[in-house]
Amino acid sequence: MFERNYYCLVAGLREYALDSDTKGFDAAAIVADIVEELSSRDAAAVRLLYGYYDCENIIALRAGRSAFNSLGNLTREELAEELSSPRLLPEAVRSVIRAYNDPEGEDAEGLDMSRSFENALLNAYYEECARSKSGFLREWSEFDRTLRNVTAAAVARAGSRSVEGVIVGEGDAADQLRRSSASDFGLRGELPYIDAVIAAVNDEPNLLEKERKLDMIRWEQAVELASFDYFNIDAVLSYLTRINIVARWSSLDPKRGREMFERIMAELDGKDLVNKQ
Repeated sequence: MFERNYYCLVAGLREYALDSDTKGFDAAAIVADIVEELSSRDAAAVRLLYGYYDCENIIALRAGRSAFNSLGNLTREELAEELSSPRLLPEAVRSVIRAYNDPEGEDAEGLDMSRSFENALLNAYYEECARSKSGFLREWSEFDRTLRNVTAAAVARAGSRSVEGVIVGEGDAADQLRRSSASDFGLRGELPYIDAVIAAVNDEPNLLEKERKLDMIRWEQAVELASFDYFNIDAVLSYLTRINIVARWSSLDPKRGREMFERIMAELDGKDLVNKQ
């Protein structure tokens, strides 16, 4: 199947702007507008990207917490239904919900039920992303899982807690995080951002600044993964991962959110895109 390019859509991304007030902008509306312009397959990739927030929301709902991220695909009401009878979430995610609803059922067979529900659900989500036809989504989800694992491992170690239970998924990096006693978990040669993550966790006392440093690692990776994608779905997904960061900071720190959005606009300079073709 030929790749579809979205010349007009990508060119139009520059037209979005932050509101002048401190409430930032409506990221969910931006996502909805973009999805309307995509093919059904590419729209599915966007929905899978935002499925992470559905997983976060359903984890919070199951734990009785009120936290809810509006960037998810599903409403609170839909998530409540999914928790009892899943049908809208990706199949691997639905299977985990069914397994933990019925530990003696078929879905629980072959699943390590000793893991927490949160760990199993997020692992299932990342497995779905690994099967995506979008190269960006596959690589982004692997990076995102690893970054979160490194952060969680560094936090656990700093608090003299077990690392094993906070690591999601398998693979070389996950194995290293579980078993290594080295200060960098033996990953300095594998992950270029490992020192920055550990420094942010261990040396940065300001929580907002700590989060900003971690989000800047995400930002740079989002740009890098789509560095040769200009008008296709991977370019759109790269843009949306950065929009998600802007949305977070527009809530935490509106001034910082505006600065980040202006950075996206600079990176989407239309002249540069045309010259790259």
